[in-house]
Amino acid sequence: MNDIIVVDIETTGFLDKGGKIVEIGIVKLNLATGMITPIYNSLVKEEGFGPHHTKGAFGWIFKNSDLSYEEVAAAPGLEVQREKIQQLFDQYYATAFNKDFDFDFLRDRGFAIKDLPCPMKVATPICQLPNKYGYKSYKWPTVEEAWEHFFGNKTRYVEAHRGLDDAEHEAQIVYKLFELGHFKVPFKVDKDNIQMSLF
Repeated sequence: MNDIIVVDIETTGFLDKGGKIVEIGIVKLNLATGMITPIYNSLVKEEGFGPHHTKGAFGWIFKNSDLSYEEVAAAPGLEVQREKIQQLFDQYYATAFNKDFDFDFLRDRGFAIKDLPCPMKVATPICQLPNKYGYKSYKWPTVEEAWEHFFGNKTRYVEAHRGLDDAEHEAQIVYKLFELGHFKVPFKVDKDNIQMSLF
């Protein structure tokens, strides 16, 4: 087994504030080669989603991405997508950047997930970003901050806040962490393929 999946969801807000999932993007990452393959990408209209989700804190996703309310309002519901999504979670171990946010939403919606470490938390002691609140512990890096640390300014990345695009970039961070020996998985990866990928 060499493959895992990296998941990114977009929402209208926090779970405990009544936020709704509006998009799910999933990519498959081969840990032997670094190959990233998009395998799921869909907008989601959850029950209860409405115009009020464009206002105040709920409206953040519509102000900070190219996603529109009209697109989400016309999207398929979560239930018609459930079986296909759960099949992916059954087949692969999964992770997400800021995993607790994404997976708390998905588990709240009834999905069972075999989860891996959170790349945001794994990257924290590596990026060593100072905590602006004066705590001794390092700040959790954003995706953009982790990207800059691992890939530098020459590949400037601005997070799109769209499920699939974010998942693809987050998978590159996961692979870099794996290459450096920091991202651990509970299965054996084909080391011969890893060696081949280095040449």
